[in-house]
Amino acid sequence: MADTTSRKDMFSVEGKVALVTGASRGLGQAMAIALANAGSTVICSSSSAGGTQKTRELIEENGGKAKELVADLSNREAVANLVHRSLELYGRIDILLNNGGTIARYPAVDFPIEEWDRVLEVNLTASFQLAKLCAPSMIANGGGKIINIASMLSYSGGITVPAYTASKHAVAGITKALANEWAQHNIQVNAIAPGYFRTDNTQKLQDDPVRDKEIKNRIPAQRWGNPSDLGGTAVFLASAASNYINGTIINVDGGWMAR
Repeated sequence: MADTTSRKDMFSVEGKVALVTGASRGLGQAMAIALANAGSTVICSSSSAGGTQKTRELIEENGGKAKELVADLSNREAVANLVHRSLELYGRIDILLNNGGTIARYPAVDFPIEEWDRVLEVNLTASFQLAKLCAPSMIANGGGKIINIASMLSYSGGITVPAYTASKHAVAGITKALANEWAQHNIQVNAIAPGYFRTDNTQKLQDDPVRDKEIKNRIPAQRWGNPSDLGGTAVFLASAASNYINGTIINVDGGWMAR
């Protein structure tokens, strides 16, 4: 049967409810705004009270709809409560964007085991728990979209970030595992692997003239990514345009992995 979805509707998320973690700034804020601009009502979550106020205000200034919720992703009870409160607000979650994350930098021989636990809990366990808790709502409503945030360190090892690297390799893995199980329910589970983006997390690298030059020389686009560069990919993976894409990691890296 021919697909009669119009080109306009293909990339629309009008009427959908999206839960975006780590939506206070940077990449999460940009993707939350992009989803709202495409028609979704966005639940913006961060770990601190008032953390997503600016994001909500920016969405509303553009005529979009947004709510703010707080959840510490290192706390499993708080993660469960985030999904519960989201469902109380709108009765459904159509799109889950697992953007919330953290990092710790120590040489491996000195890496504190409690930091290992914290990074894995936030980056991996919370992403799995949120997907697990959102899936029943998606199944009941005929399908949904889960977008995980992977990393260039889903492919390589990095230096002094063993926990982050382990978590992002695992995020790529659970993206494929969940896609295998939930495709039968019309749930597409995919991931975005951002390259080098201009955020506060990379400010030290941007400010280092040697590293800044090395990084840009490796990127065919010859520039750092801007947070807004992720918006189109997020909307694509949240929309009907990606209905036959499942278990895939999409690199948004200016060509870094191709070099």
